[in-house]
Amino acid sequence: MATLDAGQIAAKLKRLPGWEHRDGAIRKQYEFKEFLDAIDFVGRIAKIAEAADHHPDMLINYRRVTFTCSTHSAGGMTEKDFQLATKIEAAYKSAPVK
Repeated sequence: MATLDAGQIAAKLKRLPGWEHRDGAIRKQYEFKEFLDAIDFVGRIAKIAEAADHHPDMLINYRRVTFTCSTHSAGGMTEKDFQLATKIEAAYKSAPVK
């Protein structure tokens, strides 16, 4: 899969509020009411990532979860990263507890 240039990345980020491009990846932190809500959300995203065969880095810090997406095998950002970020956003919007 082809890597995206800075202009393409910036344009795609406009459709993903709160996501930022830094250090060759896109990332966003989500906050939940309770620790177990955060853990449940990570489990939901793990299933989505496995189905997409594209796995984000996930950092769990109590009630906060940070997802970082990049395509290591391509050596940069690809469309797969933005597809996964879009799925994470959709899952968060449908999360029962925020």
